[in-house]
Amino acid sequence: MSDEINTLEDLQAVAGSGAATIEVDLATREPVRDELGRSYATGKRKDAIARVWIKPGSGKVTVNGKDMNVYFARPVLQMILAQPFTVAGVEGEFDVTATVKGGGLSGQAGAVKHGVSKALQLYNPSLRGALKAAGFLTRDSRVVERKKYGKAKARKSFQFSKR
Repeated sequence: MSDEINTLEDLQAVAGSGAATIEVDLATREPVRDELGRSYATGKRKDAIARVWIKPGSGKVTVNGKDMNVYFARPVLQMILAQPFTVAGVEGEFDVTATVKGGGLSGQAGAVKHGVSKALQLYNPSLRGALKAAGFLTRDSRVVERKKYGKAKARKSFQFSKR
């Protein structure tokens, strides 16, 4: 078969009249922005949930009304928040406003990172490939296992005594 398939009509012609109709989504992703030019996404990590808005700006990051350097004082947590911008190659181009609750600081930083990544790919769909390849669009679903009755902790049993 040396014929090239360029359009939906060519594809349906190759499929033949007896075959089922083939539907192909030829549309590309459209940017999702509100009336203020912002993109919104929800990020989650462990028990933390972050609501994240991004808009074009100078790179200012605000978490729960505080500057990122104040809220996430440890450099490692600040580095986690900067990762999506570094991978996408848009450092200092977006202002981030996030409200986060639940979990600890590490889980909250991961939740904000997840939210920022999702909001970036909604604002500019061409960044999706880089963010997805880095694994930033996948929610890390690991949570603490609950304690079961008859156990000391989630899985640890009490000491066994034969007599």
